[in-house]
Amino acid sequence: MFLPHPALIVLAIVVQLQFVVTYNSQHFKKLSLFADKSSKRAGGQLFKNFVGDDGRVFACSDRNFFAFDKNGSIAWTVHLNYTCSADIAPVHGVLRQIYLVAENRVLKIHPFKNGTTESVVEVFFGPVETDIVGIAVSISSSRVVINVKNRGLFAFRLHGKLLWSAGPVLYRHSYRQGCRKCTTDCYFTSVPVIDHCEASIYVSNTVGELYSLSFHGPHFKWIQDFSFYGNKFAITSGNNGLLYVIIPDKARILALEVSMGSTVWEGSVGPLSSEDYEPVVDANGWISIGSLDGFLYSFSPTGSLKKFPQSTSLSSVIQVNLVLDCSGCAVYVSQTEMEDREANMIGENIYVAAMKPRNAVFTLLVPALGSSYWSESNHSNLLFNLSQSDMKHFSTDERTVLSFFAVSRNGNPFPCRTTRQKLASSCSLIKPKNISIYTGNESTIVLFLLSESVLLVLLAASVKYCCIFWRKKRLQCLNLGKFLEKRRSLRLQQKEFDRAITDLEQKTSEAAETSEVLEKLNALVKEKEGIKRKLSTTYSLGRDREKSGSKIILPLYDGTSRSHSFQGLKKESTTKFHTPTDSVSSSDSSLDEGQDTSIHNKAKGQFVVDSSSDDEIHGGFVTPLISEHSCSEIEGVRMEGHEMGKGNIVCRSRSWRRTMSFQ
Repeated sequence: MFLPHPALIVLAIVVQLQFVVTYNSQHFKKLSLFADKSSKRAGGQLFKNFVGDDGRVFACSDRNFFAFDKNGSIAWTVHLNYTCSADIAPVHGVLRQIYLVAENRVLKIHPFKNGTTESVVEVFFGPVETDIVGIAVSISSSRVVINVKNRGLFAFRLHGKLLWSAGPVLYRHSYRQGCRKCTTDCYFTSVPVIDHCEASIYVSNTVGELYSLSFHGPHFKWIQDFSFYGNKFAITSGNNGLLYVIIPDKARILALEVSMGSTVWEGSVGPLSSEDYEPVVDANGWISIGSLDGFLYSFSPTGSLKKFPQSTSLSSVIQVNLVLDCSGCAVYVSQTEMEDREANMIGENIYVAAMKPRNAVFTLLVPALGSSYWSESNHSNLLFNLSQSDMKHFSTDERTVLSFFAVSRNGNPFPCRTTRQKLASSCSLIKPKNISIYTGNESTIVLFLLSESVLLVLLAASVKYCCIFWRKKRLQCLNLGKFLEKRRSLRLQQKEFDRAITDLEQKTSEAAETSEVLEKLNALVKEKEGIKRKLSTTYSLGRDREKSGSKIILPLYDGTSRSHSFQGLKKESTTKFHTPTDSVSSSDSSLDEGQDTSIHNKAKGQFVVDSSSDDEIHGGFVTPLISEHSCSEIEGVRMEGHEMGKGNIVCRSRSWRRTMSFQ
């Protein structure tokens, strides 16, 4: 916007303005003069440029692409056959390949093929019917992302294969994502921005929504609505876990957390020169923005603000984009001194009016340290060298001069680093965050969780109690008190039978026991077994289980000899025979022919005991419960009350055989 006075330049945040700075320097006038004379026969004006890792300045002019050395001479040039876009800067890719937009096409330049018979330029994408909004290249993922107006994003591999495409609206599970307020005229409007650390793509649409997409497919990670700030804002990736959104109309900067898109902090800056003003993020994570109030605003990753310089003249402005030093930790700033400057607030917008520029001051700043290494206002040597080089054939603006000043590295103490090294440094600033799902009072939350745990335990115990008692259908009709009383009575009877059986077992070990004692013991055992069955069935609480260990085996008695059968813990059975000395007679011949020959020869003092199972029947006698012993327990035991000669007892189980001697 120009006022009636021809030398008055009006800069507004809302209206994008671009003007050429002319210095009151004889050499710059000579350079401008050469540019004016040769612009018709040579390249004319250079469009947006960028500085490569090799210290060269790359720029496009009309249908030619140029690579300049730091002294202004042309290193190499390529004819494109298509007119370059003046608003979209070229992008450096992998293996020093360069991508640029020309006449609704994306061209790919191979500098290493320059001077060979192979084609240096190829059409990577297009042509398309609509405009190409912007391109971005991922060095780590080797992908090229292109935004086409009214069509969406297209992701390609470096050799040109299409991976996926995505529009501003995506339906997932019948739920619409994106363009919630408007669907008829909603499309992506910004240059795609790549986060090399997170492998994410960021882009905005016409209704003020900001998208985060994955590199691996057309999936939206999140969508944030910034329509209350307007629908025009610039996006810059910090490659440090943060995404920066610049709102020119409000002169504000927002720092978003890349995983969810939530706002971490926000700050205010001075009025900006254009809507597409591009801030610079260094390897230390500091973002720097130049303003028309003459100050440089630098924010740390945590939102701390530093302004450079500490004081400035009322006629100074910063109107061009900053240039990042090749070290990645310093920035070059061009502060222009005007003859006069005036700022006015009209509505919500700030308008800055400035008179003709007089001079420019170039400064090298390190935002993280808060210091400037040098500042220079006399550029006669640089401008003279440029006027004597190939740059004399081109008209030059302040941004181009600042780029050449940066690659000259006059008085710069910092060593250069490659793009990958700078990205590795900035990505290392990302710290994993412990996301807490609790946002209230911690002590209250802990107390609540403890009370809930106690209630759950009580509820589980109650459910278990009910399941145990009411699982029995008979309990639903019987009186519970009578049931428990009967159960207690049966348990007392069981204990009395246990004591009586124990006493009788001690008597059976004596030689004077009689058959009446054994019969009584057998009756007690049967009554005890009946009580056990009642406790385990009708009057069971679900916990009346047989104790692990040995079982009592009933005595064997045939009228002439007495025996006791035992079962040990290892499921091994043993039968102990008590035979009078006078029983060694021909009565043994009355034994069944099917018995073991060792039992038939018991007159010689030898007995054989076989064990096969817990309920085995010995010699036709049923085995009742009496005692708990094993063969190892009766080893070496002298049989009292019986005069037996030297004999042997053989214990035979399923897997072993043992012989014991008695005196």
